[in-house]
Amino acid sequence: MLRLSGLKLPLDHPPEDLPVAICARLGIERDALKSFEIVRRGNDARRKSAILLVYNVDVQLADEAAVLVRFANDHELRPTPDTHYHFVAQAPADRKAPRPVVIGAGPCGLFAGLILAQMGFRPIILDRGKVVRERTKDTWALWRRSELNPDSNVQFGEGGAGTFSDGKLYCRIKDPRFLGRKVLEEFVKAGAPEDILTEAHPHIGTFRLVTMVESMRRTIEELGGEYRWQHRVDDLELERRSDGSQRLRGLHLHDGSFIEADHVVLAVGHSARPTFEMLHARGVHIEPKPFSIGVRIEHPQSWIDRARFGKCAGHPDLGAAAYSLAHHAANGRTVYSFCMCPGGRVVAAASEPGHVVTNGMSQYSRAEFNANSGLVVGIEPARDFPDGPLAGIVLQRHWEALAYVAGGSNYAAPGQKVGDFLAGRPSTELGEVVPSYKPGVTLTDLSQCLPAFAIEAMREALPIFGRQIPNYDHPDVVMTGVETRTSSPIRITRGKDFQSLNVVGLFPAGEGAGYAGGILSAAIDGIKVAEAAAISMMAQGAATGATT
Repeated sequence: MLRLSGLKLPLDHPPEDLPVAICARLGIERDALKSFEIVRRGNDARRKSAILLVYNVDVQLADEAAVLVRFANDHELRPTPDTHYHFVAQAPADRKAPRPVVIGAGPCGLFAGLILAQMGFRPIILDRGKVVRERTKDTWALWRRSELNPDSNVQFGEGGAGTFSDGKLYCRIKDPRFLGRKVLEEFVKAGAPEDILTEAHPHIGTFRLVTMVESMRRTIEELGGEYRWQHRVDDLELERRSDGSQRLRGLHLHDGSFIEADHVVLAVGHSARPTFEMLHARGVHIEPKPFSIGVRIEHPQSWIDRARFGKCAGHPDLGAAAYSLAHHAANGRTVYSFCMCPGGRVVAAASEPGHVVTNGMSQYSRAEFNANSGLVVGIEPARDFPDGPLAGIVLQRHWEALAYVAGGSNYAAPGQKVGDFLAGRPSTELGEVVPSYKPGVTLTDLSQCLPAFAIEAMREALPIFGRQIPNYDHPDVVMTGVETRTSSPIRITRGKDFQSLNVVGLFPAGEGAGYAGGILSAAIDGIKVAEAAAISMMAQGAATGATT
């Protein structure tokens, strides 16, 4: 088969136009097209008066070799790549060595556990939180009753932070082995809609994610994997080696128990602050990394739809419109949109008592009234938190605690209308836009809980964004603070073998370790790290002559 990319058709084209367009593009007769399959569908909305659908298709032709010769210099026609996933190892059935352990049951840990289970290694998966249904109840307790469970919330528990998000399944990383395709196919097996395999910007939404992670948990268990919930890792058992490095020997848990383990995937997510502190105390190599700080900004979704799609707003093939914005401010800071959630809501995402954190979430339908996005400002260690590997955590906690006080010290979030924010005055009443954050929004002045450089940069960026998206800077638009968990503030440094630079057997992975950002990239990293752990286990068994 051949893959044809970039085929454009009008928004409302009938289905029969697609094969006709394929034949016209390739210069062949209709009977020379034996079959075709849509691989990807997106849209080109640069001209709102003539929005186009853009297809990538796999085609089977009567004479593919001849067509390839004619299109030898056309990068939009190539042989269809092999997108099947190929396992790197298979554990012996009588394997006696310690089972691999995965710490964390978010997207990264979920796929690390799944791949290890599919290769026969029977992983043990630990998570400090609860199964997703119980975790959902605890999360709703914060949203509805201002009751925070520090071990079971938006950040911790089955499915990780991605469960309470828009469920975006796209990223910008290079993926030559089509690991992203493996992720999407496993999601479809677990109950995701099949259109995530073809849509250019697929998403799932929270309700579907809940049932999917349950299904994938059952698959892992059927393959011999084991989950242990409410099991927090408090320390590592390390053995000093002759070369000065350390070798992992096991895990000490919060209840005093011990698990022997010499291959551990560390997929704890970006908010596992006590774990980061423990790793630093044990000498695991950690370095600070950039992240961002800001607010969630909300607009009526209809405003965004009209701005992006014009008269085509509301078309079923377009769905709820999204946006991506960036501005380099005069003070040297970059202001940008982050984790845009069409037709969604702003949610409470705190994981520590006495702190307020915001995030965004959408359902699959993206049908709620408001659109929301992070409006954040980039910060970096050398400039903003130079006092060691954990200084970014200190900075996050500082602004989250101030947001808690500014919101009323009851997990309500501080909010401000854009018009008041630009004028430098507190907000006292809402206008046309009603915020969606629960347990509630306290109108105030956001300068109380954001750095002065962020306030300055955001005030400069908002009118510029308003020229790109009409009404983006409308005076009644609401901003809610604070957004501090855009990514991990640390990187647990690893080598080419995916192991910690100075602890053999420890495999830092995913967003918390500083190697991913979002569901898909975290899942892909989980696959890569699981493969590296499997290869290491097989090599270790071969070297010792023991059953691996």
